[in-house]
Amino acid sequence: MTATTLVLRGARLLDPAEGRDGTADVLVRDGRIVRVDDSIEAPDGEVVDLEGMLLTPGLVDVHVHLREPGQEAKETIATGAAAAAAGGFVAVCAMPNTDPVIDTPELVRLVLERAEAAAVRVHPIAAATRGSRGEEPTDVEALAAAGAVAVSDDGRPISDAALPEVLRRAGAAGVPVADHCEALHRSAGGAILAGPLAESLGVGGIPPEAESDAVARDLEILARTGGRLHVCHVSTARSVELIRQAKADGLAVTAEVTPHHLVLTNAHVSESGAQAKMNPPLADRADREAVRAALADGTIDCVASDHAPHTEAEKGRGLAEAPFGIVGLETAFALLYSELVETGELPLEILVRRLGADPARALGLDPPAVRAGARADLAAFDLAGEWTVDPSRFQSLGRNTPFAGWRLRGRPVLTIAAGRVTYDGRRRGAASG
Repeated sequence: MTATTLVLRGARLLDPAEGRDGTADVLVRDGRIVRVDDSIEAPDGEVVDLEGMLLTPGLVDVHVHLREPGQEAKETIATGAAAAAAGGFVAVCAMPNTDPVIDTPELVRLVLERAEAAAVRVHPIAAATRGSRGEEPTDVEALAAAGAVAVSDDGRPISDAALPEVLRRAGAAGVPVADHCEALHRSAGGAILAGPLAESLGVGGIPPEAESDAVARDLEILARTGGRLHVCHVSTARSVELIRQAKADGLAVTAEVTPHHLVLTNAHVSESGAQAKMNPPLADRADREAVRAALADGTIDCVASDHAPHTEAEKGRGLAEAPFGIVGLETAFALLYSELVETGELPLEILVRRLGADPARALGLDPPAVRAGARADLAAFDLAGEWTVDPSRFQSLGRNTPFAGWRLRGRPVLTIAAGRVTYDGRRRGAASG
């Protein structure tokens, strides 16, 4: 679909930030939303019938791994962006743990150049330390000037010695520090949550304190140095309480949680093996309920997929040796709609906010909105029809997911990024059947 003028007709339009929830038409022309009204006629445009569908602001994912440069067997910027579009996302923030690590302005610009033709906007996150080794801070001001929207050593924590200076530099540059909170002395050698299951499977365990101790350290340093901290993939009740108190104390901290930590527990490792191996590890039921409640009340600001594609051979090494992580862009909305909204645990309007406007605000991006004059960033979903997750039909090169075969509702059917239709699941086979 290449028309520069589109009329999106008959959908239920839900944009909580704009106070919209009701049937409406949306007129899009030359990349912008021109009009939102009960009924719109546009004889020069293409009419897109969305009757019975949900139309929302486009989704934003602030934590993905696109693997390029250097790891293109796992994912590329093009395939990762296509996966994002197939999930309803209009923008993603790409982590720097590539090969080479994105730790110079030249490499930030390289990612932006390669992303120019991608299906969605790709915002680079640059390394917080040289080579993401945790020790020597990068030139954050130069990285931000080149286009980095945050700095992070995701996959590894920033050292005690380096974090204060990283926070100061990032604060001066006006970008947040997105930290992977892990106390390595506690997690070393671990594969899944410490406890009886790890013992019975004969693999090392990771205690919840590996995360919460690191969160406490980060918040203590933030209180001393200032700056902005974004806590990646929160998974424990103790971390939630620390973040809640830090916000009450006025610290500039935001936090994210993944769909898999909201839906799964450690028990799923018995069923899915290495496909359910995450870092931080899947937690117990009490911790899962705590992060669900924190997402609902805003202590946790947003959902981020932590989309982490790996090859089949890598995930086939067994639980102890396989890398951490799963893909998540193409299942995020439907999974959370099916498991949280349909069960009554999370209002739909909160899910829409936590996947769209709120993650954008957490990293200082312009939040998508459905209003006249706004950039035309939109996503439509089929809330009624069931579909089965089929990794063989993913746009991503990654197939590593524990959700294969799950029956879900909330399938993404249309994504429009800056006025361009980047995914149309109504006209061709959907990413998952």
